[in-house]
Amino acid sequence: MTKVGFIGAGNMGSAIMQGIKGSAKAEETELYAFDKFQPALDKAKANGVNALADAKAIVKECKYVFFAIKPQQLEEVLDEVADEVTEETVIVSILAGVSDEYYAKRTVEKAKVVLVMPNTPLLLGEGATALSRNEYVTDEEFSLVCDIFGSTGIYSVIPKDKMKEIIAINGSSPAFIYLYAQYFIEYAESVGIDKAAATELFAKSLTGSAKMITDSGKTLDELITMVSSKGGTTIAGLEQLRANGLKKAVDDCCKACTQRAYELSK
Repeated sequence: MTKVGFIGAGNMGSAIMQGIKGSAKAEETELYAFDKFQPALDKAKANGVNALADAKAIVKECKYVFFAIKPQQLEEVLDEVADEVTEETVIVSILAGVSDEYYAKRTVEKAKVVLVMPNTPLLLGEGATALSRNEYVTDEEFSLVCDIFGSTGIYSVIPKDKMKEIIAINGSSPAFIYLYAQYFIEYAESVGIDKAAATELFAKSLTGSAKMITDSGKTLDELITMVSSKGGTTIAGLEQLRANGLKKAVDDCCKACTQRAYELSK
């Protein structure tokens, strides 16, 4: 039986646990959790997760330990659990900007660390997660962690030194997409279109377009051309997006996101 523990049972932690419970390996996995927020821990317990008294107990009990807390809580938690971390403990960190070297400095020199950047659609089983590992994590251990995130959506393995750059692409990007959607829906309202209808139509356009990107076999340029008739409405709109600096706005957005990740890094 593989013991997997969560320090933090909030939205992300609970969603990952639900993914595990709904996966093919559920019967081979025993889940444990601790959270200082009692309602979150009670919810995990109600869902069949073993609730433990503190973070130290999680590390003592489990081989795989998920750090699903806020970055500002990490130092205090590591102070508490450091003595229980061994070279066999697999630390799985979903904290933006925290490096494997930081965990090693605070625990054991050859700490096994998997760095993870998930996103909130994981809450609906539609997550897009980026993962990397340090040299001490075995293929078997990494495969298990990858399978866990595969149970909550899709995952992709990327180089460890790109974990900050990837945040803008999958970790933060849902917020950027929501803002983009908000502006289209606000425009619809401004011209007298029902908000609910506009939201449903635009949301379906997003999911359908995403499916075209992944499943049509066509490049993005080809997909744009498919929607664009010469001299038509789409071309007129595209010209305005380009003229008003959409590319620069996106580039600046991603650069600012990445820069902040480096500023927050430990």
